[in-house]
Amino acid sequence: MPVRRRTAIFTRTTPPPLPELSNLAAGGTLPGILRQLSGLGGCTNPIRLDGHRTEYDVDTTTGEIGRVLQHLDSSTLPAGQLLVRCNNRRTTRCAACAEVYRRDTFQLITAGLRGGKGTPEHVAAHPRVFATFTAPGFGPVHNRRTDGRPCRCGTHHGQEDEALGTPLDPDTYDYEAAVLWNAHAGPLWRRFSTYVRREVAKRAGLSQRRLRDHARVSFAKVAEYQKRGAVHFHAVIRLDGPGGGETPSPAWATAELLTDAISAAASTVRVEGPTIDGRPHTFAFGRQLDVRTIRSADFNDGQQLTERAVAAYIAKYATKGAETATGALDRPLKFAAELAQLDISDHARRLIRTAWTLGARKDLEHLRLRAWAHMLGFRGHFSTKSRRYSTTLGALRTARAEWRRAQAAAAQSEREPDTTYVLAHWVFAGTGLSDAEAWLAASLEPAPGTEGEPTHG
Repeated sequence: MPVRRRTAIFTRTTPPPLPELSNLAAGGTLPGILRQLSGLGGCTNPIRLDGHRTEYDVDTTTGEIGRVLQHLDSSTLPAGQLLVRCNNRRTTRCAACAEVYRRDTFQLITAGLRGGKGTPEHVAAHPRVFATFTAPGFGPVHNRRTDGRPCRCGTHHGQEDEALGTPLDPDTYDYEAAVLWNAHAGPLWRRFSTYVRREVAKRAGLSQRRLRDHARVSFAKVAEYQKRGAVHFHAVIRLDGPGGGETPSPAWATAELLTDAISAAASTVRVEGPTIDGRPHTFAFGRQLDVRTIRSADFNDGQQLTERAVAAYIAKYATKGAETATGALDRPLKFAAELAQLDISDHARRLIRTAWTLGARKDLEHLRLRAWAHMLGFRGHFSTKSRRYSTTLGALRTARAEWRRAQAAAAQSEREPDTTYVLAHWVFAGTGLSDAEAWLAASLEPAPGTEGEPTHG
């Protein structure tokens, strides 16, 4: 059975677990473990693997497998297993891996705004907007008014006030609709992406089918939880030529036309939800739609919404979850009884309990609300993009892995053969670090060349 190790939070000032460290020092494995941990680049919850990897030379003329170039067996490693970065995008689960995800998202968004990473630079001249789509209301909540007036409760809430986003009257707040909204937010966005193309075609005087020969709508978006626990979306939406970012946008394509099409689509799109105890649910975006044109700082001395600002804003939210905004959970529940023992807000607790209760209904099985109760019902991807917007996260990770392999090969004194054959077998053995490993990892700076990069086995 795989073992899940407990990973405690250690800092440089935490007293060391001396007995375990003494055993490592006596066994002569302490220096090796330090080297192994430094290669994790700060990951605090690595995946542990058992297995082996062997790399062979291959004769390019005959195709015969020759000598062994490298052999790695997990049992011979100082930690007893291969440690691989968890690559979790959540800051609450692993700050180091989340930072890698944030940087990659920044590069992905930036490439779609100004080019690079395989995307032509002329996309910077295409009509582009930054749009925020909010959730509808489910009942009055404590808030900070922009006009300086107090909240409905009569209080001027501070920015860090825990009451922000919580209902003024929890007993009348529509928790059922709030959870079901989160569960249907992803399908609503997908339908919106169809509607906005229809609206662009209408304004261009084209049918939807003919629009494909003239223009294409590309986008990249992230989901964010508001303090009340409702998902809303931030999106970069771009109007391209028929080949996406590869082709210039048509002469009739403007940011104003795109903005008008987005506003019309967002105001009309609907998704039919379930009927519960005789009450039908239909879901639409909230009335607060914000659409702003993205302009290059080169045009206007940086006074408008710039490419870099948009990319940084979206990347920031790509690593957040419900636990960051509402104080909810960052991992699934196994039993509803766990809720009573958790240190979370009453509002988050009621949202999670509502999702758990609704998840028991046969007619809602397809929503998998119990599996996603910790996400307050939302089960969509936190960051998505259309195929032709720009590069992919996978391509960025592959390029990083290839760069690291090239660096490792350059460091070898012996020239690597042109062709190799790799035989590997790995099995999951658990996650996390022992107390001693966690303390040592907290005391380390990432090894040169590994900070902010995944560790590949």
